[in-house]
Amino acid sequence: MNSAQRSTGQGQLSPLLKTSSGVVAERGEGAYLIGSDGTRYLDMTSGIGVTATGHCHPKVVEAAQRQVASLIHGQYAIVRHPGLLKLAERLGERMPGPIDRLFFSNAGTEACEAALRLARQATGRPNMIVFQGGFHGRTMGSLSMTTSSVGLRAGVQPMMGGVVVAPFPNAVRYGWSEEAAVDFCLRELDHILATQSLPAESAAFFVEPVQGESGYIPAGRRFLQGLRERADRHGMLLIADEVQSGYGRTGTFWAHAQDEVQPDIVITAKGLASGFPLSAFGATEELMSRGWPGSQGGTYGGNAVACAAALATLEVIDEENLVENARVQGAHLRTQLEALQQEEPAIHSVQGRGLMLGTELVDAAGAPDGERAARVLRAMEERGVIMIRCGPQGQIVRWLPPLIIQREELDRAVEAFAEALRATAQ
Repeated sequence: MNSAQRSTGQGQLSPLLKTSSGVVAERGEGAYLIGSDGTRYLDMTSGIGVTATGHCHPKVVEAAQRQVASLIHGQYAIVRHPGLLKLAERLGERMPGPIDRLFFSNAGTEACEAALRLARQATGRPNMIVFQGGFHGRTMGSLSMTTSSVGLRAGVQPMMGGVVVAPFPNAVRYGWSEEAAVDFCLRELDHILATQSLPAESAAFFVEPVQGESGYIPAGRRFLQGLRERADRHGMLLIADEVQSGYGRTGTFWAHAQDEVQPDIVITAKGLASGFPLSAFGATEELMSRGWPGSQGGTYGGNAVACAAALATLEVIDEENLVENARVQGAHLRTQLEALQQEEPAIHSVQGRGLMLGTELVDAAGAPDGERAARVLRAMEERGVIMIRCGPQGQIVRWLPPLIIQREELDRAVEAFAEALRATAQ
């Protein structure tokens, strides 16, 4: 059959795009998605942490609608627009310590690429040291720093050079105490600096304060402070990838704040604009000045409508006290999940911070059970709750609700999870 015979005249989505649920969402309201058949689903994914203020928050909708009527696209390499300048000011106020300069792009992977580029240019050093299990994006530079799942790299090797992978203190995976895991990882990092990437050739440590795709694993205070000390000693940069963990998700505006560490660069995206494509990274004026002029740009970065939505998002976060809500509701969710863990041997661990938690499922032999996790998600969907998975084997059910979530909604989701575990038991 030739291509003309195969063609139906109707385009369809690529079969390489995999969707975790069978829902066709026509509307979103707060913590809920409404399917084309009218079914209401409690959305415990918030679009992978994107709709932090919930679906279609009235204030965000109004800001976007108002902006669409005045300016949709003010290309920032040609002109500036008021929303871009105001957002730089407002987001700059949220940046830690002396960080006072912002660059905006569209997706987290673009912001990570831009941060990588600045680190190399500013230091004159080629190598980036990343950490096992990290996820930084799908474009080639970011993908080269990503080791959360082999499937992401499959079929596109070799990766970009100059990336060295160091161990991450995943105490649950190692089966050690957190202290032992940190000791080991810092020891190995020093060995890497002595054997694989000399400090004089190492530009930066590139790290997620709480790993996302690997299963919501906090790096921890002592580990991050150990990175800061080594970065200072060797003239390297410390880059915090807060694409998923930032913007109040963990109960503080930035996850690294809980570890009392000051990064040189902070990267953000996801919850930044409540669903509009927008990402950014921040650095000091001095650090930005060491990059090469013209090395930052992009056609759609800092889009006017996305900036309007981002400004409204910051207002909602403050007015509705969503960072504190994430802390309080996250603590309640963790208590509920840990109580369920005592009843369900399939739950191996509960990890994460705030409203960024992962429950790892294992089989009777203690091995990661991604197939069970997939069946649990289907069973939860049947009960009106949408979840997603992560982890190298897809064995971790992740809890990533919007920051507006309330206790009764969390209790409903945990109840559905418990029912799904019972329904999928062998």
